[in-house]
Amino acid sequence: MATISTKQIRNVCLLGHGGSGKTTLAEAMLFAARDIDRMGNTADKNTVCDFDPEETARGYSISTAVASVMWKDAKINIIDTPGYLDFVGDTAEGIRAADAAVIVIDGKAGLEVGAELSWEYVENAKLPRAFFINKCDDAEVKFDKVYGEIRDKFGASICPLFIPLGGGVFMNLLTNEAFTYNRERGHRDAVPMTAEYEAAAASYKEQLSEAVAQTSDELLEKFFGGEEITREEAETALHEGLIKGEIVPVFCGSAPNLWGVRALMDTIVASFPRHTAKGCEKSESGEDIAIEPDGACAVFVFKTVADQFGKQTMFKVMNGELRRDMTLKNLSSGASEKFGHIYIMKGKKQIEVDALACGDIGVVQKLSATKTNDTLCAASGAEYKKTEFRTPYMCKAISAAAKGDEDKITQGISKLLDEDPTLVYENDPETKQMLIYGMSDIHLDVVFSKLKNRYGTKLVTSEPKVAYRETIKKTVEVQGKHKKQSGGSGQYGDVRIRFSPGEDEGLTFTQSVVGGSVPKGYYPAVEKGLLEAMQKGVLAGYPVVHLAADLYDGSYHPVDSNEISFKLAAKLAYKEGLPKANPVLLEPYGSLKVSVPENMVGDVMGDLNKRRGRVMGMNPDEKRKGYTIVEAEAPKAEMMDYTIVLKAMTQGRGSFVFEFDHYEEVPANEAQKIIAAHKAEDDE
Repeated sequence: MATISTKQIRNVCLLGHGGSGKTTLAEAMLFAARDIDRMGNTADKNTVCDFDPEETARGYSISTAVASVMWKDAKINIIDTPGYLDFVGDTAEGIRAADAAVIVIDGKAGLEVGAELSWEYVENAKLPRAFFINKCDDAEVKFDKVYGEIRDKFGASICPLFIPLGGGVFMNLLTNEAFTYNRERGHRDAVPMTAEYEAAAASYKEQLSEAVAQTSDELLEKFFGGEEITREEAETALHEGLIKGEIVPVFCGSAPNLWGVRALMDTIVASFPRHTAKGCEKSESGEDIAIEPDGACAVFVFKTVADQFGKQTMFKVMNGELRRDMTLKNLSSGASEKFGHIYIMKGKKQIEVDALACGDIGVVQKLSATKTNDTLCAASGAEYKKTEFRTPYMCKAISAAAKGDEDKITQGISKLLDEDPTLVYENDPETKQMLIYGMSDIHLDVVFSKLKNRYGTKLVTSEPKVAYRETIKKTVEVQGKHKKQSGGSGQYGDVRIRFSPGEDEGLTFTQSVVGGSVPKGYYPAVEKGLLEAMQKGVLAGYPVVHLAADLYDGSYHPVDSNEISFKLAAKLAYKEGLPKANPVLLEPYGSLKVSVPENMVGDVMGDLNKRRGRVMGMNPDEKRKGYTIVEAEAPKAEMMDYTIVLKAMTQGRGSFVFEFDHYEEVPANEAQKIIAAHKAEDDE
């Protein structure tokens, strides 16, 4: 394979709403470049980028895939990302590896939530971008309407580049050419410009000229002076405007028919930025790291794939050149890793290469001490900025369907955790449940399916339990006496304890015994007995907190008393006293911050009220224009399904952060339900 230099490489991420045609566009680009003999489609489950068994079974992308293609002496690394919000972690990984993005729009559906969020993602990543309005072969598609929606939403930087003129005729505004397509590999035939076509294109030409003119004072002067901006000037301005984010070109076409695909690829090669265009990358600490194509090699791991066959590490060469058999030091783990064989990707197909230039994307196998977000260098250096992943809140409890499968489950989950940073697993010591957290119910469904199909584990899922607590609200004095005589030495312990609400979270144990009625040597046994008893409350068996116990009196036997006797006496006093001390249930409350569009704040607040939440305030979201952050406190028990509810309420636009804060008393009616449920469990 010919050596590819940095200046030839274009890393382009395909983003958009689920079903907009990103994977089909990637397929069309490969087909147009004659890298594949026939175009696959998602319905037939034979596309290059959707090769995971879960993707083919479901008919949509669930993970990021890379496919490289040569076009006009340039190498385009196509990064195909999932469109569904359930797999936003993979989308973030794809964006981290890209130098530019193409947001694909379903021409029939118009501007959807996924496209809006894609814009937000690339805006945060400061990536140059373009739009591709897909499915323009459908008579129902109204380009003017969809283009207007995009421009109204994202502003004057949106400008047309490739437009339909009606009757199956398309026009490249940059080259001023018009043509029609036939169905054979998307071949096009030139069409003479008519007065009708000129009139249809006039307003779009004006918008393009205005956008191009904004990139320099010289062009702006020509524009206002009525002079024509030459094609060469427009191409240069487009390139510079794209890099600076001043121009966002809009293309249109039909990916299955290859309409507009070549025009998009031509522009990617001619005008989209290279890795070096940024000049520098950011370190994890926020400092600039210069990009030096001829410098020491450094790579950034943006994705890990771990299946039953082993571990594959996908990386981007951030600096220098990576050569086969190089050994790089992992700055995160400190381990040295050998890149014995390096490959480029075309979906699941891997092609071995001897070297990868600065900016290129590749994959390597069997790096034992390397994971997603790691930086590996040939020399000392700083870690590159890590991809930020959202915290998952959708939780399910899991258990093995068959005895002895627990180890298989934990091993399988361990591999999936390497692959998916938006997955969290924990073994809750309080509820004795294995818990797995994901971005949504669909995300977790995919995880469970992978565990079954890849690792042969059958799971039983259930709802996670809430770790309630118990405490008391009034003071009581009780006696606990343990007395046992069965021949020989007996057991005797007698305590009088005053129970009251305590300030500290656990047990506050004091002694006010007078006259030695309970010898000091037995005080630790009394305290230990109470601590053990507190593990199980008297209402629903939950741990007791904020308990003060004062040992104020008692008695002992000079022969039969011992530590175990006083320990048991303390437990008897506990069982006697707590039911009389007005015991109550406590539930975990968390602080909640919900980011939603301003027009949806009322719906969110109304829903929080139904969940026993308390709205504490509202502030504009500084990171998301037109969004408001609703700050509240809410019980954890009412937030179990909030991921699903908020997604439905806001069509996927809303996001939230929920963190445990404190415990509060459960309302009486809710407490009765919890206690009844606990008794029902005990009866089973």
